Amino acid sequence: MILDSDIERWLREDVGHHDVTDQVPGETAGRLVAKEGGVAAGVDAANAVFDYLDVTVTERVDDGDSIEPGEILLRVEGPARAVLRGERVAVNVAGHASGVATRTAAAVSAARSVDEDVRIAATRKTTPGLRGIEKRAVAAAGGDTHRLDLSHMVMVKDNHVAELGLVGAIERFKERASFATALDVEVEAPRDAARAAEAGADVVLLDNMTPEETREAVERVAGSSADALTEASGGITTETVPEYAATGVDVISMGSLTHSAPTLNLSFLTGAD
Repeated sequence: MILDSDIERWLREDVGHHDVTDQVPGETAGRLVAKEGGVAAGVDAANAVFDYLDVTVTERVDDGDSIEPGEILLRVEGPARAVLRGERVAVNVAGHASGVATRTAAAVSAARSVDEDVRIAATRKTTPGLRGIEKRAVAAAGGDTHRLDLSHMVMVKDNHVAELGLVGAIERFKERASFATALDVEVEAPRDAARAAEAGADVVLLDNMTPEETREAVERVAGSSADALTEASGGITTETVPEYAATGVDVISMGSLTHSAPTLNLSFLTGAD
């Protein structure tokens, strides 16, 4: 959900204390246009910005739609001052979100070319204040949001293992977590994958392993007495996704979906087409 307080913060950040550039009289129309192809996202947020400014949105694409260069994502009509006030925020948020969606769609396509069942997931490596926008962009492009915050899943990381040991850390957090909260346990060597699963992990995160090591770890978990999912993570790129998808892993999580996605090039034009 996009809050009015978020929109007001975005607008205040852009307008500042004394702006005269949007002091234009009369009514106008405007359109958000793609300058390159990709996957649309953040259009709902751009729509919300104009709604907040009492500008009428007359046409828009849906988040998750494929878009071509020159395609119009959103059309508006209203007071020129309000349209001009909202245009840059709308372009920025939709361009950023569409970049995340476009990168996610490429990774999902790469994975599905090998295995229809493997999931591409985001991480918590998001921009402060924009996690909701970025996670929705991932979902719109067919990716999995993973946990939205620390409360959605318990992750046992290497620093926990260093302090408590692998089994000790799993036991400690399993005692403290809700029965409804899954436990994702990070391991760095194939030999520890089955051990983590048998100790109670719901998901075994195979961190920074090569595709060959990942395959071995997946086989070890499958051969154990536990029923756990496997997740590959750490430095995986769109180019290497097929190699990891071929290992039999259930989930491939990629921080680069959000922290390194280039903004999709969008432009806002006013006046007649």
